[in-house]
Amino acid sequence: MKRLCATVLIMETVVIWLAIPVALAVEHAPPRDAAVAGVVLAVIAVVLAAVARRWLPVTVAGGSVLQALVIATGVIVPVMYFLGAIFAGLWVIGIWLGHRVDVAS
Repeated sequence: MKRLCATVLIMETVVIWLAIPVALAVEHAPPRDAAVAGVVLAVIAVVLAAVARRWLPVTVAGGSVLQALVIATGVIVPVMYFLGAIFAGLWVIGIWLGHRVDVAS
């Protein structure tokens, strides 16, 4: 479960980084706001992925909040509603599958 959750968070970091230039170019968001929001969310995702090995409950709770925040960025970049929902689904599936594997072993 630890590795699966960390993998989802790292892949989500890539999507968050790629959303920053979209927010700047397509949606004409203020550069400072887009950069700060993107960097903060990306750093949170990387930190949560890094602590997954030692503090899985913190990662699961923090990652769940992060999913809601990424979906909320759809206010700035509408496609993030869709991408955020996809990653939220991957997050739930990762937790569910990870739990099943942990219980089975």
